Amino acid sequence: MRGLLGKKIGMTRFFDETGTPVAATVIEAGPCQVVQVKTSEKDGYNAVQLGYIEKKEKRVTKPLLGHYKKANTAPRRVLREFRDFEGEMKPGDTVSVSIFTAGDRVRVTGCSKGKGFAGVVKRHHFSGGPRTHGQSDRHRAPGSVGQSAYPNRVFRGMRMAGRMGNDRVTLRHLRVLKVVPEKNLLLVQGGIPGSRNSLVEIRF
Repeated sequence: MRGLLGKKIGMTRFFDETGTPVAATVIEAGPCQVVQVKTSEKDGYNAVQLGYIEKKEKRVTKPLLGHYKKANTAPRRVLREFRDFEGEMKPGDTVSVSIFTAGDRVRVTGCSKGKGFAGVVKRHHFSGGPRTHGQSDRHRAPGSVGQSAYPNRVFRGMRMAGRMGNDRVTLRHLRVLKVVPEKNLLLVQGGIPGSRNSLVEIRF
């Protein structure tokens, strides 16, 4: 397992070796600092804690300041753990986008765009009610959700209106199209969850 934190920059076109245009997402990946190394003997599992994007010390709590001081690193805005990290790592090491190469297959995890409160037509693709036969206000209504006598309740998991989006989404087997180490950029094929400048996790 190897991984890195980054942020989504946007989308572009990438021309492969045959000249075919491919939709690609640009990710600014890393560099990340190793803040803590967890071991199975001490913590019960093996993991590497990575920090991303520097943060001002005055906005960090004293316990966290001690955590960063022990690792000899500057405070970071984001901390994430990557289990069973490949290779020997120690606190203070830097992990950059150079761990990836063109042709690798990666998993990208991020939070999808939040859509706010949405009805059943938008959220669950219901067809809505009829437009004729005296139906004047049922065009986007869910219809019946329960029973008349038995079991006389609404079942758990019934698809209804509610908050839409802002969910943790993982896309697998995305192909790395290009790596630009000098600019910490990573191009992956297709779209990834989230809006511009949103945090993403890239893993092998």
